[in-house]
Amino acid sequence: MSAVPSPSAAPEARFEPLTLGRLDDVLDVEASAYSHPWTRGNFIDALASGYQAQLLMGGDQLLGYFVAMKGVDEVHLLNITVAPAHQRQGWARVLLDALALWSRGQGAQWLWLEVRVSNARALQVYEAHGFRSVGLRKRYYPAPAGQREDAVVMSRPLQAPTNQSPPV
Repeated sequence: MSAVPSPSAAPEARFEPLTLGRLDDVLDVEASAYSHPWTRGNFIDALASGYQAQLLMGGDQLLGYFVAMKGVDEVHLLNITVAPAHQRQGWARVLLDALALWSRGQGAQWLWLEVRVSNARALQVYEAHGFRSVGLRKRYYPAPAGQREDAVVMSRPLQAPTNQSPPV
């Protein structure tokens, strides 16, 4: 007997914009997924700034979400989260694919993000999705007991693969 659900058991997924009406659900997931979650104010500021904020829904369940900021020829991923109950099911890949598709539609040539140096699973997912480490931000993230944690800066080209390097 397999413990893996059959494909027919997977929820039908769809994207919808993050709205203030869904913010409590997002904050619940955020608090369950991170030791230092984004605050209500962080999300409200992102929405007020016009950042791209999308929810991935499976039926009535929030599977995950992302928030991204468009720049001149790049998009910076600010937050991507898969609800803990739905992790390791491929939803991060779905979120990243949707982000890349939207970014290409905006004319972006690069995706950028930061990730905690200790987040080995996320680093694996990003690398498998074409991101490469391009630098380190010292003491970027808050950590327990008033400490700070470094962030790996990662970038991914959105156009056809070439030998070009990310802008510095």
